[in-house]
Amino acid sequence: MNTAELNSFIVEAKAGSYVGGGMTSPACRQGSHDIGYRRGRWRYLDSYFGDTHFAGQEVVWLDGAPVWAMNYFGRIVERSLIDGERAGTIIKAALSKMYAEYGYFLGGMEFDHPLGFYADENTGDCRHFSGREVIVVSERRVYELDYRGGLIHP
Repeated sequence: MNTAELNSFIVEAKAGSYVGGGMTSPACRQGSHDIGYRRGRWRYLDSYFGDTHFAGQEVVWLDGAPVWAMNYFGRIVERSLIDGERAGTIIKAALSKMYAEYGYFLGGMEFDHPLGFYADENTGDCRHFSGREVIVVSERRVYELDYRGGLIHP
């Protein structure tokens, strides 16, 4: 597996799906929200359940075989200070910058937005990683998401 090529596709797929306002796909599981992306031999699917408290999984296939996956769980911690729409606005702005300017989907990042402060910390690389993203408003953590993933071997 060429991890540089995989990383590049993951960044492209993430930028072209949730963050980029990509087209939703029909639900692959009852009650799921799905958004996918394809290019050539590569396919990506982000499938999640919930809204302000949510869990999901992203998968990448190469030539029809699953090669990479990431699981995540996120939630609004302080509903009095932020809602799902505002959290989504901050996250999309921060991740858009990370994908476009830095060309990666993993890496420590901090981003100031008028609606709140975004931070992402993680360890590892696309082969195996774990991390957490948070949003802080008025010096209080109002949103958190934990994630982990890596290569899938047959």
